[in-house]
Amino acid sequence: MAGHSKFKNIMHRKGKQDAIRAKTFNKAAREITIASRGGLPDPAHNPRLRLAVAAARAVNLPRDRIDRAIASGQPGADDGKIYEELRYEGFAPHRVALIVDITTDNRNRTAAEIRTLFSKNGGTLGEANSVSFMFDRLGEIVYPQAIGSADAVLEAAIEAGAEDVDSSGDTHAIYTQSDELMAVASALEEKFKEPETCKLIWKASSPIILDAVAAKEVMEFLELLDEHDDVQAIYGNYEIPDDIMAQLAEE
Repeated sequence: MAGHSKFKNIMHRKGKQDAIRAKTFNKAAREITIASRGGLPDPAHNPRLRLAVAAARAVNLPRDRIDRAIASGQPGADDGKIYEELRYEGFAPHRVALIVDITTDNRNRTAAEIRTLFSKNGGTLGEANSVSFMFDRLGEIVYPQAIGSADAVLEAAIEAGAEDVDSSGDTHAIYTQSDELMAVASALEEKFKEPETCKLIWKASSPIILDAVAAKEVMEFLELLDEHDDVQAIYGNYEIPDDIMAQLAEE
């Protein structure tokens, strides 16, 4: 499982559910607004908006909140905020490479705050493209294990044009080339219905395995980053063994 997925699993299992839900809703709504601002307000004719709405539904964002987020991205919206997208690259403790996707209405404020988070918590903020060469930009479609066996999902995914499938834990994660995501997702929806998530991600090409000490320190660092309101997603080149994952979730 990808590093960012492991991190989310731990955070959700550790508690603070109301605060986590609120931040998740805010980030999903902000992505919808940006997608709407960049194109038509109809998901059927705006691929990025369709992905954003699908991701929002996966986290149970209410329908009225989705509609408001779409409307706020259209010309004439009166929320007064213009969001821009930024990407930061750097290292968490133990030289874990990170890509951090940001949306902000104040570039200078966010830059200063993210730099402070890195420098004061054992991380190192790098220049553009300083770690992205360690990752592949891919589409990721996630279904629950219940839709079928690993062999059945692999066969369907390959037939739909996917590149790879990781059937582990309680999900099937299907990977595609970035420009093939919507086509593959549409083909799979005909067979398996709507997935849990469907989005573009950064997937580490050669993840490093963390021991218990390193995993704890990296997770604490990522939690601090994730609490920042402007952080949309965090991707890391790490793997955490299942037994250590279980320990972290219990702490």
